[in-house]
Amino acid sequence: MQDLTPQLRTRLSHMERLVGWFVFLATALLLFGFGYYLYRTAETRGWFVIKAKFHTYVKSSAGLNVGDPIVMMGFPVGNITMVHAMPPDDAHNVLLEFEIREPYFRYITRQGSRIIVNSSGFLNQRQLEITRGTNHSYALCVTQPVFDKTAAEMATLIAAEPGHWQLAQDVFDADSNVVYHAYTVLDGTNLPQIAGLYTIVDAIKLTPIAALPPPSNTICVYNNTLNRKAIVGSWHERRHRYVNFTLEKDSAWLVPDEPVGVGEQLAQVVAQVQAALPNFFALTNQLNRILNNTANLTSNLNATVVDVRPAMTNVVDLTALLREPGGMGLWALGTNGTVQLTGVLTNVNAVLANTGTNLNRLLVDTDTNLNALVLSLGETLDHVADITSNLNAQVKATPNMLPGISKTIGDTDDLIQGLKRHWLLRSAFKKPAGTNNVTK
Repeated sequence: MQDLTPQLRTRLSHMERLVGWFVFLATALLLFGFGYYLYRTAETRGWFVIKAKFHTYVKSSAGLNVGDPIVMMGFPVGNITMVHAMPPDDAHNVLLEFEIREPYFRYITRQGSRIIVNSSGFLNQRQLEITRGTNHSYALCVTQPVFDKTAAEMATLIAAEPGHWQLAQDVFDADSNVVYHAYTVLDGTNLPQIAGLYTIVDAIKLTPIAALPPPSNTICVYNNTLNRKAIVGSWHERRHRYVNFTLEKDSAWLVPDEPVGVGEQLAQVVAQVQAALPNFFALTNQLNRILNNTANLTSNLNATVVDVRPAMTNVVDLTALLREPGGMGLWALGTNGTVQLTGVLTNVNAVLANTGTNLNRLLVDTDTNLNALVLSLGETLDHVADITSNLNAQVKATPNMLPGISKTIGDTDDLIQGLKRHWLLRSAFKKPAGTNNVTK
């Protein structure tokens, strides 16, 4: 440096300052990038959000590993934290513990929420999926601590903070019917009834919290304005209330839904196929016999067709003959029969023509005779009319004629009856056979 000229020393000092600023800026950018990476990693893994711990039991741990994601409605909401085998004398096989990030743990309720173990690949891979709760049921994990307060304490708290205190339990009557549900806002009107019901239920065997009873004559409540930055309580199904727990030791339980794995399904399919093979072989044997019978039938049918071929030829000739004009008559009567039938029809036509002519002449003659007869009959009727008119005139002119005629007729009848009884003429008046011979 001592040998350098003043101009070189000045230029070198400027270069050293530029290099220093470059190193400073590069270091700052490196630290900023590393900090941003840590922030994004923490945000992705949920280091800055509230996480709720859950556990469940499954039959097999195949395809499930620590760190595997858990999904809800298609979103990644947590990760598996532990996969542990249970002791030999335990009723369950494998314990699964996992964490669910905020706000998704608020979708998990006591009704409708369960964890499903789904198959996610062909290499025995599985994935956990949580279904959201239904019917606005109670959340399994809460960030509000719960307190056991007496009725007197609750009356003081309600008077000091109205609308801030709510039930953290179900309240039953003596018949084990839910009268007040959790989340009911406490006030001066329902607090006495709730305190009385809870005191009664706590003293009888119907209480649903007999397994782990709270302090006597207290009500489980929470303040809706008091909210922690961690999970501090969970719903206890047997006690029908929320209980406080520490996140390091306790976790909420979810009902598992573990369908049969792909391997077990394949094994069941193979077993069904093996069971069905004897029937399948029997069916193939039956099909073989049917095919053999079909082959024999076709061979016999072939021989039958050969035998039937001449008859079919005759049928073809016959149909061709019938298709021609007059073919039906020619087929039924033959050539001579048609000629004879033609002659007969000609003769019949001639006879019918002669008959029609004679019949017409006869009808004309009959009509003429009938007209003459009608005319003569008319003349006869005219004569009868004249006679009757003359007779009528004579009867009117001679009033005593009718009694004389009547007497004459009576005498004539007596004469005839006498002749019938005479021995000489009796045989001329014989009665027909079968009638009685009665003489008057």
